[in-house]
Amino acid sequence: MEDVKEKKPVAHNGSSNVRVNVVINLIRTLTLTILSFITFPYVCRILGDSVLGIYTWVNTFVYYFLILAKISIPNIAIRECMKVRDDKVAFSHKVQEFYLLQAFMTLFSFALMVAIISSVPTFQDQTYSQLAFLLSINFLAGVFSFEWVYIALEKHFYIAVRSIMTLALSAVLTFIYVTAQNQPIRIVFVYGGITILSTILTSLINCMILPKYVSFKKTGPYEFREMIRPLFVLFLISFVLTFYNETDVLLLGFLDPTKSAVGAYSVGVKGIDIIITVITSLYAVFMPRANFYYQKDDKRFFKNLISYSMNITFFIAVPAIATMTTLASPVTALISGNYTAEAINTYQDSSWVLVILSIMMLTYSIGDNIYTEILLPTKREKIYLYTMIIGVLLNVGLSLLFALVIWPDHQVIGVAVATGLTDILILGYLVYQTREYALHAVFNFNNLKIIILGAIVAVLSYFLGPIFLRLLPWTGNDVWKSYVLELVIVVGIDAVVYILGLLLMKEKLVSSFLPSHRKEMEEKNNG
Repeated sequence: MEDVKEKKPVAHNGSSNVRVNVVINLIRTLTLTILSFITFPYVCRILGDSVLGIYTWVNTFVYYFLILAKISIPNIAIRECMKVRDDKVAFSHKVQEFYLLQAFMTLFSFALMVAIISSVPTFQDQTYSQLAFLLSINFLAGVFSFEWVYIALEKHFYIAVRSIMTLALSAVLTFIYVTAQNQPIRIVFVYGGITILSTILTSLINCMILPKYVSFKKTGPYEFREMIRPLFVLFLISFVLTFYNETDVLLLGFLDPTKSAVGAYSVGVKGIDIIITVITSLYAVFMPRANFYYQKDDKRFFKNLISYSMNITFFIAVPAIATMTTLASPVTALISGNYTAEAINTYQDSSWVLVILSIMMLTYSIGDNIYTEILLPTKREKIYLYTMIIGVLLNVGLSLLFALVIWPDHQVIGVAVATGLTDILILGYLVYQTREYALHAVFNFNNLKIIILGAIVAVLSYFLGPIFLRLLPWTGNDVWKSYVLELVIVVGIDAVVYILGLLLMKEKLVSSFLPSHRKEMEEKNNG
């Protein structure tokens, strides 16, 4: 196995490695995002809001058992495997322990899911039960993915190439086999099968390459007892976090038997989920490094890493909030295919969901950074557990209040307001609890520059969007072309203004890519 351990945390080399890994992960995530963004509107148009709502609701149900199957093994496995990754024998032993534990929990989780499906009245409908069994292949195949092994080894380039290839294949198959020739309820099974194909291919490819880094020859007794306590806490965190993330979808599913509200909500949050995925996917870079620096007691690099990750979060999230809130109607129309007279009554209120929850692109991402880069390395994950338990209770209570009492005719909006408000309160508490590291990383003059430029971008989008839409010629069934061009032109102008503005204001992240700045940093480090 190649030697990937740094003997000494050197400023220039360490930051260069992190920067390269960040770029690789961003390219990977953006590519996957584009592929997803291309296929999702197509699927929305084919399935319609009710059938898409059924798929989303069942997928949410199955996701709980996926979390139970993992019991947060990837998070703690990355942390523990990094400690011994230069010793192939010790590294292999650790991998064996975590694999056996996850295999056992996966079987237990699947058995529990089967028991619940057989006893819940909703799943007496074969559409729901068969779809649940189909989607459960995701976590059954996931036992053999060993993705956490490659993250611990920091094989980011390999992960990026493999992920792009497998999802690109899924996208092609979606356009070929998900067609309107059959009934939507039948198509949803085809779509479900294609979505799990990426997991199956990932597991197969990872297993083929794994012997290069891991031996499965037993070299000693397994110490499962030592894992139980930290895994139990992390499992509770994952389960509570999943419940928090999916509360809105579950509640809407129970409040609206047709599941059309779930479909509209899923369209509204799709753009938000994309940005959050882009940002939080960088945990694969920052979490191993944060553990490394904290274990080496290198507090300076530890703090710098947190500030750098927060800087990236603001850099991506702020302009996304600015453009998506001001261009919410064309964004949700394109995602849902709701741009024709025939589709006017589908996915209602989805644009309001996007506007209301857009702040979560920043608040949720910062909270995730605090968890993976501060609380996990410092072993204070219980703070996150207690915070999310309170968050779940608060979210459920506010969602029921707003959906049933304040906005009974627009329950989607009520649930969205409750979710956004809860997320803001959670972030405030997390920043307070980790203020020795998070306070300066979040509240600083550099991030203020980004917010100022974000406000300018929002004003530009607000006025430019309608202007370009009126100038563009297409109408009727071709109005989608107007929406596409409007977004491309406005976002393009926004991007130029945003980057140039940050350069003029000498914002750190953008300036770091200038040759003069890199030369200055090299001279400073060498000096």
